[in-house]
Parts: sequence; C-alpha cells; structure tokens
Amino acid sequence: MSYICAKFYTDMNFDLIVLGSGPGGYVAAIRAAQLGMNVAIVERESLGGICLNWGCIPTKALLKSAQVFNYISHAEDYGITVSKAAANFDKMIQRSRGVANGMSKGISFLMKKNKITVLEGNGILARGKKVVVTDANGARKEYSADHIIVATGARSKALPNIPIDGEKIIDYRKAMILESLPKRMVVIGAGAIGVEFAYFYQSIGSEVTVVEFMENGLLPREDDDVSKELGKVFKKSGMKVLANTSVESVDTKSKTIKVNVKNRKSGATDTIECDVVLSAAGIMPNTENIGIEALGIETDKGGRIVVDEYYNTNVPGIYAIGDVLDTPALAHVASAEGILCVERIKGMDVQPINYKVIPSCTYCVPEVASVGMTETMAKEAGYELKVGKFPFSASGKASAAGAKDGFVKIIYDAKYGELLGAHMIGYNVTEMIAEIVVAMNLETTGHEIIKSIHPHPTMSEAIMEASAAAFGEVIHL
Repeated sequence: MSYICAKFYTDMNFDLIVLGSGPGGYVAAIRAAQLGMNVAIVERESLGGICLNWGCIPTKALLKSAQVFNYISHAEDYGITVSKAAANFDKMIQRSRGVANGMSKGISFLMKKNKITVLEGNGILARGKKVVVTDANGARKEYSADHIIVATGARSKALPNIPIDGEKIIDYRKAMILESLPKRMVVIGAGAIGVEFAYFYQSIGSEVTVVEFMENGLLPREDDDVSKELGKVFKKSGMKVLANTSVESVDTKSKTIKVNVKNRKSGATDTIECDVVLSAAGIMPNTENIGIEALGIETDKGGRIVVDEYYNTNVPGIYAIGDVLDTPALAHVASAEGILCVERIKGMDVQPINYKVIPSCTYCVPEVASVGMTETMAKEAGYELKVGKFPFSASGKASAAGAKDGFVKIIYDAKYGELLGAHMIGYNVTEMIAEIVVAMNLETTGHEIIKSIHPHPTMSEAIMEASAAAFGEVIHL
C-alpha cells in the first residue's frame, strides 16, 4: 500500500511507538515509560490484545466455570450433598466476557498512569520511522518516533482444506461466544488451545472428539509421559482422542457436519458427525499489511520477522517482539522480550533471553506445566540421565484435595546433577513450575532441591520427592 499521494499531518513525535497492545506491546510501552521515554501505543481493537480479550484470560474464566461445575457435580465425593447441578452456558460466556472487559479496562488505567498515548486505529509502518494510523472513521494521521516496536501478535491458522467460516468451522474467538452449547464438537489440533477448549466443552456436556496429526496425541510437544497421562484422563471422562490422524475434508453442506479423517499409520478412514468444528491447528503471525514489505524488513518463510538477540530487525530503529517472531508463542515470552528490547534501547546492560528455560502451561484439568528438555530431547542431546517421577497418588495433599491424577517428572544430567527439565501434570501444577524455572536459572543441582525443605502437606513436595527419586533417595515411594 502506498501513501505517497495522501495528505498527512504530523500530530506528535515520540521516543517510542509500539504497534499492538498485547502482553508484549503494552508491557514494552509501560517499561519504556518507566525509563523516561515518551511513548505511544497503537491498537485497532481493544487494549490488551488477543491475550486479555480473546485468549489467556477469558479462556481461563471459562475453564474455572467448568472446574466449579465439576466440583459441584462430584460434591458427594467430599461429603457434601447438593441438588443436581446444571451448567448455564450463556452465563458462563457472559462471565468470561466480563472478566476480559475488566482486564482491558485495567490496561487502559495503566496507560493513563504511565502517561502513554493510546492511538486507536490500524497502524502501518512508513519510511522515515513513521507510523500511519487509520481510525474507525477512515481518518489518517502520521506519527514519528526514534524507535518503533512491532508487536502485532498472531491469529488462528486455517488448514488449506478446512476454511474457517465462523459458523460451522470456527476458531478460538468464536468458541468463546457461541450462542448455544453444541451437542457434538470436533476439535482439530491437540495443542494447548485445542486441549483447553476440548476440556471445557466436554466438561459441561458436549461430546468432544479431538483429532491430532502428531503420533503422541494430546499436547504433542510435551514429554511423552505427560501426553499419555492426559490422554488417559480425557478418555476416562468420555472424550475421544484420535492421534496420528489427519483431517482429509470437512463436509458442511448439510445440517450435520461430516469430518472425514484418516489414520496416518494404518490408512483406515472414518467419518465423524458433529455440530461444530473447532480449528485449533496452530497460529500464523500478523505481519501482512503493516508495511514491513515496503520498508524491506526481513521475514522467514513463515512470514515471521527476523531479529537479532535484542529484537532489532534489519532496519535500524525498527524492532519486533512476541508472536510475530520464531520464538515460543506465549504471553510471558512476549512480555519478557518487550522489557529486554526496551531496556536495550535505553542502553542498559541486559542479557539475551535463554529460550531453553521457558515455562509452558496448559490449564485443562489436570493442568500441565513444563520447562526445559523432555526426556527424549535430553537423550537425543547425548546426556546420560537420572530421571525421577513422583505420582500425586502418593501425595497427602493431593489425596486430601481429591486430585490424585498426575505426577511430577524431573530430568537431571547424571554426570553433574544439572537440572535439565521438569514435566508436571496434576492439580495446580501451573503454580508450581516457577520453582523449577528459578532453579534452572540459578543452575541448581538435584541435591540442592532435595535438601531444600518443602512445606508439608503441599503439592510442591512432589518436586522434592521426584528429585529424590532421580538420585535413589525417595522416601514416600
């Protein structure tokens, strides 16, 4: 798109303009303001981006509703008698949207608190370190800055043979605002997004089938033991999980949707009938139509922006962070990248992010959390291993909580005792993984964790016990 003939006026010059207000963009903007920079942030929809409005936060609100419903449905297990519980789908959706709206307002408050200028509209990069912003009424203004950070995030990736129509084939955004609970749902893709929605809809009454292309099924990037354990729990709940299976086509011509699948190993085909298909087969970066081509900003084959370890693009003064990069597409990663990028701009002595120590969390029930190498990765890297596993069935706190599914698995280098990775599945493990992240950053050894007294009774004791198991010192197994 060319703006050569358009008439603009410069409204304001900034030290920094951030394109996109997700957890990468707004955090970068706040940190820059804290460091004394005059900052503007461009957002075409709602402050907080996808994470706060359509991703991390509202999905967790839905998952909490499903969890509470399950608790009430199994109240007898805890010695409590209640009348039969019923899931009010509409109110669950309304609560989720209310939580998201509240968080977005919170970001608006933070912008005002830190004196950050919010530019509402669609932003496009222009030559000379400028950003052209077109508002909802079509009015265009040009702003300039010494530094510009691209933090435009990502969106659902549609499979070539399965176009998302928003009605019968939907993405995660539509899945959060459906008008009625579908009787039958097929989820394509068993990554974090697919698994979380599969759990939510199965828990409140839908018949869910998950189709995953990869051989190890649910959460295929997690440790094999974790994927297998989650598969057992989901199947026990009545969910169907088809691993190592491709979706050949989806027929939406009739009222009932027909999903044609093929087992990649046996070649056997099948047809699954459902009312809605959720496509959760990955994401793609929002790098089109933001001016990167005109400026000659380098991208890879997937359209992701190429940067150095401090998030500089090949164009001086232009930076990129978050899901537009070939780094883990996680909110906390984008935030960390934004902070480091800004601090580097200000000349601070910063160290590049160690992407080997990035925690990953999935918020289904049981929860999944991990950091570092899987057992397979560590073996392929040539390490001789000491692996310890402690099941929550042996945990007093887990038994008291009625949450005995899952385990903690910790992987150490046998030669030096280096902590290489940890993989957890169970109640509240997303709150436990930070201990391992800190330990890995501090280069903690296994015996240091074993000798660190953990409170009893807690779920976190399983970290100490798994470490002890790795070194043949476990007490409670």
